[in-house]
Amino acid sequence: MKYYIDNIKIQNSTMVVLGWAASSSPEIPVEIKVYNQKGASVRMNRTDTGRYDVNQDVFHGESKLKLGFCILIACRPGETYYMVFQADGKKKKEKLLPGDKQKNKRDKILKFQEIFRADTLERGVSFLRQYGIKAFFKKLKRKVTGNKIDYNGWRKQVLPSLEELEDQRKKKFSYMPRFSIIVPLYRTPERFLREMIESVQKQTYGNWELCMADGSGDESSDTRESDLTEILSEYKKKDTRIRFVSLSENLGIAGNTNAALAMAEGDYIVLLDHDDILPEEALYECVCCINSELDKGRKPDVIYSDEDKLTYKNKKEFYLDPHFKPDYNPDLLRSMNYISHLFVVRKSLADRIGGFRQEFDGAQDYDFIFRCVEQAEGVFHIPKVLYHWRVNSQSTAESPEKKLYAFEAGARAIRAHCKRIGLGDVLVKPNEVLGAYRVVYPVTGEPKVSVIVPNKDHTDDLKVCVKSVLEKASYKNVEMVIVENNSTEEKTFACYKELEAKYENLKVVTWKSEEGFNFSAINNYALPYTTGEYLLFLNNDTEFINEDCIEELLGFCQRTDVGIVGAKLFYDDDTIQHAGVIVGFGGIAGHTFIGFHKGEKTYFLRAFCAQNYSAVTAACMMTKRSVFEEAEGFYEGLAVAFNDIDYCMKVRELGKLVVYNPFAQLYHYESKSRGIEDTPEKVLRFEHEVETFRERWPEILKNGDPYYNPNLTLLNTDFSLRNFEKEPL
Repeated sequence: MKYYIDNIKIQNSTMVVLGWAASSSPEIPVEIKVYNQKGASVRMNRTDTGRYDVNQDVFHGESKLKLGFCILIACRPGETYYMVFQADGKKKKEKLLPGDKQKNKRDKILKFQEIFRADTLERGVSFLRQYGIKAFFKKLKRKVTGNKIDYNGWRKQVLPSLEELEDQRKKKFSYMPRFSIIVPLYRTPERFLREMIESVQKQTYGNWELCMADGSGDESSDTRESDLTEILSEYKKKDTRIRFVSLSENLGIAGNTNAALAMAEGDYIVLLDHDDILPEEALYECVCCINSELDKGRKPDVIYSDEDKLTYKNKKEFYLDPHFKPDYNPDLLRSMNYISHLFVVRKSLADRIGGFRQEFDGAQDYDFIFRCVEQAEGVFHIPKVLYHWRVNSQSTAESPEKKLYAFEAGARAIRAHCKRIGLGDVLVKPNEVLGAYRVVYPVTGEPKVSVIVPNKDHTDDLKVCVKSVLEKASYKNVEMVIVENNSTEEKTFACYKELEAKYENLKVVTWKSEEGFNFSAINNYALPYTTGEYLLFLNNDTEFINEDCIEELLGFCQRTDVGIVGAKLFYDDDTIQHAGVIVGFGGIAGHTFIGFHKGEKTYFLRAFCAQNYSAVTAACMMTKRSVFEEAEGFYEGLAVAFNDIDYCMKVRELGKLVVYNPFAQLYHYESKSRGIEDTPEKVLRFEHEVETFRERWPEILKNGDPYYNPNLTLLNTDFSLRNFEKEPL
């Protein structure tokens, strides 16, 4: 039996107890009773709730029971109460003391997990100088107390067994494509060369050819480490699938790769670096993907997989830094080459786009990938590690700083890509973190932006928000509509008059309903009072950090393929409140990287990169008016929770992208402990909205968020590894 009391509070002589309880069986409920200090039974009013997070954690989602509870007890001053849980033939007793255990737990996690995740002393000192000792120790504590799952142990659980590998070798597919594995060589160390070749020979799918072009140059060169021709000839004699050409001179990475590509005769091209290796099942998984998509009537022109890095520790292979990627994410690809390895493309498409271009040496793969996805009918992702990127002293896998020239080539590749697909002359700047780009989409014209702010009292917060938009922001063609809803303080209405008198482009409209607060209805109500081509939904407790916040949002939102743009929100202590939304976090949906410090490196820089997500928060959300009208606004059946997520889902159904832009930054002054449901009415309302969302969007909850990865956990927001014992697929 397991149980947990989240929160206990006393309201008007009524004790409210929130928590959950589960027996050892998904079918047997836990009996709960309350006693006073004399052992006398106390009457209680109990409401059961779903608690999908507990069901997933304890029973892998198999229980039909409502595992949560909200219990009301009529309490007397000075009297002590105890709660007794009974199941599995056991009883457990808990003293009921007012307090928010869940808040304390969250605050402790925020305090001890906000660590500095950089791996070197140099970066640690830099962080300390920039953000101070308090922030540094928060990061250090996160490092000590954070996710402890060892990747090397974890990967052994997901590797195919010897029996499975043997079954793969025997498998016959309806379509058996030939793969041409393209490898440019340049003075490759013999050991790495042999390991690379033999990793291809061990593939469980055997219809491949290995095409290598050696650009090492004259064999007499003093710097040449070995005679690659002799080694390559040795392998070619034993395996007719191996082919190579020795070039008279080094043609650069692009030229050498094109020489290897010229030998290819297969149906698909596979890119492989000369010192990296493939796991045995790599090509097999690609064939599975190709056949699966063809069976669905789709054309798999481009395929990519997850990857990790390989090094040696105590003379043994050691794997690290697994990159578990989202499905195709065009805005993330413009922020960094997240696709990278393993990359597979239909040969006819590679021939059509013209191979690799010399002027992009250093980022020739990036440029090639852009041109492939631009013309591909289908781009598909295999959420498995099918590529091991070797870490060595010459590799950018170990030190990106050693190839800074590659970043400039990458910036040129992004600009060229954007021009080809009609996004115009974008600005490509260095990101604040090394290894990523910042793409700025200049605003076309000066369209009007209507800023909609629901408000109930909290005039101090409102004044800060209004000043931020109408005075601090550099974009001036805005109108602001404040939607008054059920304020009770006289000073609130005096504040409204003051604001309307001060700002000619601000108006206050009043929403009334006898059914109580409804965020969706309030925002929908404002639409007829706006005249802007773009709508910016904004919470009254937000404040712009950068003056060009509206331009940053508008530049993305003006794109024809984009329907919604969200911002990066911080608490007032400079920790992240919102950096995108993953559907599935906590059972329904949640924000990414909550509690990370603004300077802390997040999983593969995700919090620092513009990218596509399934949803963003409406605390700061820009959308086209035309899109809002086509999607019929916010769904009013979701009054408080998940209405912004639901709207994003509707917009995605229209074929539009949802973009998270980390360069539009705001403070969001809401409490970190906000949101606890502490009355039966609130609990039941929340449960109803959970059910409503699940009924409206069952597919994504079943199949997983395409902008996340099934190998990552849904139990917290840091993109850590999934424990498959607790979270089976």
